[in-house]
Amino acid sequence: MATKGNLGERKNNNNSTFSIFLIVALCCCFYILGAWQRSGFGKGDSIAEKVTKQTDCTILNNLNFQTSGDAGMVDGSESEIKEFEPCDDKYVDYTPCQDQNRAMTFPRENMNYRERHCPPQEEKLHCLIPAPRGYATPFLWPKSRDYVPFVNAPYKSLTVEKAVQNWIQYEGNVFRFPGGGTQFPRGADAYINELASVIPMDSGIVRTALDTGCGVASWGAYLFNKNVLAMSFAPRDSHESQVQFALERGVPAVIGVLGTIKMPYPSRAFDMAHCSRCLIPWGANDGMYMMEVDRVLRPGGYWVLSGPPINWKNNYQAWQRPKEELEEEQNKIEEIAKLLCWEKKHEMGEIAIWQKRINYDYCRKQDNKRNMCQTTNPDDVWYKKMEPCITPYLETDGPEDVAGQAWIPFSERLNAVPFRISSGSVPGVSTETYLEDNRVWKKHVNAYRRVNKILDSGRYRNIMDMNAGLGGFAAALQSPKLWVMNVMPTIAEKDTLGVVYERGLIGIYHDWCEAFSTYPRTYDLIHANGVFSLYKDKCDTEDILLEMDRILRPEGTVIIRDNVDVLMKVKRLAGGMRWNTKMVDHEDGPLVPEKVLFAVKKYWVAGEHNSTSSG
Repeated sequence: MATKGNLGERKNNNNSTFSIFLIVALCCCFYILGAWQRSGFGKGDSIAEKVTKQTDCTILNNLNFQTSGDAGMVDGSESEIKEFEPCDDKYVDYTPCQDQNRAMTFPRENMNYRERHCPPQEEKLHCLIPAPRGYATPFLWPKSRDYVPFVNAPYKSLTVEKAVQNWIQYEGNVFRFPGGGTQFPRGADAYINELASVIPMDSGIVRTALDTGCGVASWGAYLFNKNVLAMSFAPRDSHESQVQFALERGVPAVIGVLGTIKMPYPSRAFDMAHCSRCLIPWGANDGMYMMEVDRVLRPGGYWVLSGPPINWKNNYQAWQRPKEELEEEQNKIEEIAKLLCWEKKHEMGEIAIWQKRINYDYCRKQDNKRNMCQTTNPDDVWYKKMEPCITPYLETDGPEDVAGQAWIPFSERLNAVPFRISSGSVPGVSTETYLEDNRVWKKHVNAYRRVNKILDSGRYRNIMDMNAGLGGFAAALQSPKLWVMNVMPTIAEKDTLGVVYERGLIGIYHDWCEAFSTYPRTYDLIHANGVFSLYKDKCDTEDILLEMDRILRPEGTVIIRDNVDVLMKVKRLAGGMRWNTKMVDHEDGPLVPEKVLFAVKKYWVAGEHNSTSSG
């Protein structure tokens, strides 16, 4: 008969065995979630595949516990899973709100047909957008800046159309981006260094930039060398897949155009704006497009225009355009710049640089000529028509004061209290609220790191925060290995996108009841904090999840933070979307009703019509 001591020893041994079993199982699940990801040209690690097949992570279902350092796993009972079928292979590059067929039904005047035109509810696809056959995980940055796997965007038209301009070259099974461009004959680095001789890019003072008509975004790609973060945009297929190429390279970009509606960015957002042969008629519509750039440009910000019509006297023959036409075009631009009270700082070769005045004092003498916008909220832009009017400056106390806030370097700007908060411009958000938000997001992100061990490894380059708030998630993640698209839902109670930009981050307004302005498979990681609760009575959870799946790369990661009842519904739907999911307790413990759902999108490509369900 066993003694009492022997029984106690056996019980301890059993507990130790069970604990080790749980820890190993938990580690396996987290390791598969975070680390076993395909790399190279669509070929997964064979060892990882074997481990994945042999490991049953569902053994953690229905457990509710905490471990030291990691949050506990929580899963509820599963109802019947709805399986989502793959869409037809023809939708491999489908962009719902910039669909080419729908676009052609809209007026061509002022590029209206290139703007957002989203399908009605009854025309939305309720299927999963496939990746092209052979799809490959992009190269890690900085290699991705220069090389993109051909299978990910197999379109060669730019290699022919822009061959002499050194935009893009096809070399075997990759595209190579030499950093050239129409205006970059010596390369983007040399071009940017010329701009930096006038614009203070090397000091951290200039941090955010807007690139209109960006092409394949080489300007934005090479600005990372200066620690400048560019928001690039171009219309869908003016040149085939240019924005898709930009995102494949790991460069921030969206599908967009200066047409009839305002740009989806707040006022006073960018330190610099840029156009290199972007084909925007800057002098048209009473200067409306330059006035829109003025709206989003910070007081003291810079506007760069290179290419026609700058220095037309020396270039009209090479451009094969009448010199009278070019002269009139430049004169009109100069006239509007003067009306905007911009100061011309530089013109050499085909590059001209203007600077927006730091406050209104310099412009008072032009009051009788300036048509000022009457709107009380210059950040109210979602589907709002552009107008040929000038956005007023904020008031200042003296002629040397910068309207809004004096510029500080990015290293300080990221966590300094933004002017919009210190001035009380965001109702309900104080300095204390802001500092506490930073503290909370550092804690949240540290918890994410304990679950996903490769969060900081460089595996995730293009990251989206679907409900960015004050930008705390992006600030906590800040690294040269990644960038975050901070999205401000148009229905959010507080509009804080201006705060995000004041921190030296970038973002965009968007309504998640509609598709995002990007190609499929353009984000490596998507973070959604409270998104499904926010849209609970606005649109279908299913539609939002399908849009997340569309823009997420195969084997990309999703992190969803929300109330447990909301996440249970999300988890059931995700189970039919080829996502592997696990729900985790809040880092403060299992009694907190807010939970975190981690998911990894399975690797699958066009032509693979196997079951979509996952355990």
